[in-house]
Amino acid sequence: MPLSTSRRIALLTSASLALLAGCGSSSDSGPDSGGGKSTPARVAVVASTNVWGDIARRIGGDRVDVTSVISDPDQDPHSYEADPQNQLALSKAKVVVENGGGYDDFVDRMLKSGHNDSAEVINAVRVSGKTAPEGGELNEHVWYDFPTVAQVADRISAALAKADPGGAKAFTRNAAAFKAKLAPLEAREAQIKKAHGGEGIAITEPVPLYMTEASGLVNRTPAQFSEAIEEGDDVSPRVLEESLALFGDKKVKALVYNEQTSGPQTAKAEAAAKAAGIPVVPVTETLPKGKDYLGWMTSNLDALAGALAK
Repeated sequence: MPLSTSRRIALLTSASLALLAGCGSSSDSGPDSGGGKSTPARVAVVASTNVWGDIARRIGGDRVDVTSVISDPDQDPHSYEADPQNQLALSKAKVVVENGGGYDDFVDRMLKSGHNDSAEVINAVRVSGKTAPEGGELNEHVWYDFPTVAQVADRISAALAKADPGGAKAFTRNAAAFKAKLAPLEAREAQIKKAHGGEGIAITEPVPLYMTEASGLVNRTPAQFSEAIEEGDDVSPRVLEESLALFGDKKVKALVYNEQTSGPQTAKAEAAAKAAGIPVVPVTETLPKGKDYLGWMTSNLDALAGALAK
């Protein structure tokens, strides 16, 4: 969904960025390099966050160099300020994976300022086909939607094959292996839905909603509360009171809390939940340190199921 000006990720656009001589990238290898005795030149891939970067690395194996622009688990992506190294990496990228939906518009701007119009750009929201509901706003956090992630994996495989035809078979195999590991995650959602379908939860932001909805859970948070938190605006006293009452009145079984964007009002929600004995399930927008995408999502689902079972 389009973000307010105050919440958009900031962009550094000075002309001197294009003159830099080095960039930071990651060359961790994935599961399958495609074989062969000679090592081909690696495909330069830039992802807006380490979520998409991890998936690209799994599919590309050691035939790719992946740079994830946002990789600090303590960084709020909405307030991120891109740096010169990111600019240079994007100017050289052959494949770019962005989230889209207004989440990381800085990617397109930096591609333009870096005069890189030849990169294959994969926009996850566009791939998903998701649009804003009538009268509402688009939930752009599509990495919590496993069918979308599977589609993006296929698009990454195709883009890498275009850039490196010799690795096409390896990319296809790796994408298939990755998608096979998404199936248990969807099965876990189905298990939660069977056990807890129709139960209410509260959220601070819409970050986890694709996962909670697939798990059959009902978001009972006033829309004005979560929208204000995501936009960085103040919540009105009436809406805050209504939101906090969810916990005291036991109308929800858990609070799913985006711990990367905390503030006084979300702290009040967390405190109210804990005071009422309502479990708090923390989620993030980027990979926690030491986690890959699959392990991260497994932990999220385990935490959600554990909270609901209390």
